[in-house]
Amino acid sequence: MLSKTVKIGDKEVTFKSSAAIPRMYRIKFGRDIFKDLTKLEKTYKDKGDGTVDMEIEDLEIFENVAYIMALHADHESTPKEIGEWLDQFEMFSIYEILPEILELWGSNLFTDVNAKKN
Repeated sequence: MLSKTVKIGDKEVTFKSSAAIPRMYRIKFGRDIFKDLTKLEKTYKDKGDGTVDMEIEDLEIFENVAYIMALHADHESTPKEIGEWLDQFEMFSIYEILPEILELWGSNLFTDVNAKKN
């Protein structure tokens, strides 16, 4: 289980990644986080210079993943609905936050793979 605190506007948000994330994501959104993050990472790498807007679906995936990781980190104060959670923030650049989330997710996968090899 890994966590990371990221500043979004004037708020500090803690994100947490663990083996529970795929299940939480599937239950909340009815989607496969592995497929969604693979798509999101590819889009980010292809368009990561910030000059081309991401598709609406990519933005929705980003919001969903960020929300689930924030909810996992803090069940007590994170709103139970994603819209309420997003309302806390001013406009921010996805290109500032997405790399942090992708890094946290990648670190968690790397940790899980190493543990299975031992």
